Amino acid sequence: MATTVAPPPRAGKTESYVDNKRKDDIRMSNIKAARAVADAVRTSLGPKGMDKMISTASGEVIITNDGATILNKLDVLQPAAKMLVELSKSQDVVAGDGTTTVVVIAGALLKQCQTLLRSGIHPTVISESIYKASVKAVEVLTAMAVPVELSDRESLVKSASTSLNSKVVSQYSSLLAPLAVDSVLSVVDPEKPDLVDLRDVKIVKKLGGTVDDTELVKGLVFDKKVSHAAGGPTRVENAKIAVIQFQISPPKTDIEQSIVVSDYTQMDRILKEERSYILNMIKKIKSTGCNVLLIQKSILRDAVTDLSLHYLAKAKILVVKDVERDDIEFITKTLNCLPIANIEHFRAEKLGFADMVEELSVGDGKIVKITGIKDMGRTTTVLVRGSNQLVLDEAERSLHDALCVVRCLVNKRFLIAGGGAPEIELSRQLGAWSKVLQGMEGFCVKSFAEALEVVPYTLAENAGLNPIVIVTELRNRHAQGEINAGINVRKGQITNILEENVVQPLLVSTSAITLATECVRMILKIDDIVTVR
Repeated sequence: MATTVAPPPRAGKTESYVDNKRKDDIRMSNIKAARAVADAVRTSLGPKGMDKMISTASGEVIITNDGATILNKLDVLQPAAKMLVELSKSQDVVAGDGTTTVVVIAGALLKQCQTLLRSGIHPTVISESIYKASVKAVEVLTAMAVPVELSDRESLVKSASTSLNSKVVSQYSSLLAPLAVDSVLSVVDPEKPDLVDLRDVKIVKKLGGTVDDTELVKGLVFDKKVSHAAGGPTRVENAKIAVIQFQISPPKTDIEQSIVVSDYTQMDRILKEERSYILNMIKKIKSTGCNVLLIQKSILRDAVTDLSLHYLAKAKILVVKDVERDDIEFITKTLNCLPIANIEHFRAEKLGFADMVEELSVGDGKIVKITGIKDMGRTTTVLVRGSNQLVLDEAERSLHDALCVVRCLVNKRFLIAGGGAPEIELSRQLGAWSKVLQGMEGFCVKSFAEALEVVPYTLAENAGLNPIVIVTELRNRHAQGEINAGINVRKGQITNILEENVVQPLLVSTSAITLATECVRMILKIDDIVTVR
């Protein structure tokens, strides 16, 4: 890469702008750093993209090709390069998929900006022009899109499996894609049909088995075993379930103080009191007909003691202890019950009802499954299985991306072709539009159009095809009016991508272009870095 050379100072009035070189240098070093980050994830774009193995300082190993995850784990020091990490995060929030694409597009735009800056075009002019181009690009994409209905399950499954095809677990896409679609559709609230809260889909990971054993559970799954220290039940039919946030153990004093016991009669009295205290609690619980207790994790003292477990087992009550505080909201929403904060408020109307609560052996551990819940809330649980921790984590990330893709389609019900087709079409149409514009603007828009070709170019490169031949042929096809011609990576040639079922939500493409443009404009506007001690 050539370094920028300051033009020799001309005589006359230009003495006041002598120090433009430093500003150019800072701009160029920012662009260089940001491009380095973009090049780091470029090889993992597309279905034939490579995976990255990330080794963290704590010795943890992660294998992934999800752009957001890779960049999140990178320890980036240069402030401008950090913006690209934030960029992939915001794409992850908006669309959930396309996190690599957005960074690659931003990198290509920066490369074009470098050339434009060297040609002496002012950064503000470039910034305004690429903003105009991005607005035009979104219009072109929207015109290309195909509307989709939520009842058309097949189209939703196609777009989810396209998202999964570029992941490590791509061979399981035929199983995970329908699973993602069903879980999102089951949590869509008919009163608010455009909103999907992915917190209503809970993913529980359990080691053992293969990804094939992943299943969708209509109910609740706890990654814990039943507390049966005292031989309590492990399976309850017609369960009445209480979620409690208090402890079934002897009370403690509020302040730090010690009680000195001098003789045995007092000791007996204390033990007797403890017993009757716990027994009274359990009688109150039993009198409502409750036979399953989910006990929230307690910080101050043990949620249950051996004595209370023994009495609970005698009362034939199944106990699951140490339920995380964060899960309480999800559990109560699913069971359609209320959390009970004090034994005095323990009433039958606060209980949830289910046909079956049982403990099952899964892999090397056990889980508790609650099925057949009456008046179940709009939530769903996915039990993900995998042969090792790396596969499990990657399966969870891939499933999250697939869920996000379906969520995008619920929010904005349009599909668009994949495989580099929209980018080449944009490049062609923006190239034609740039000829109509006047002056520098047209020049900048043309560069923007060229930058978009990086997506099909990289797809071809990662698949081991000849990128120049492929991209040239693609342009040719699009010029002849084949809007949906794209790179078929499996066959290594150009085909109509819609017929190959390679589709993605419109929201993924539009947000990728708008976010990338926004990020590049910010980097262009920076002309100095001031470090403050």
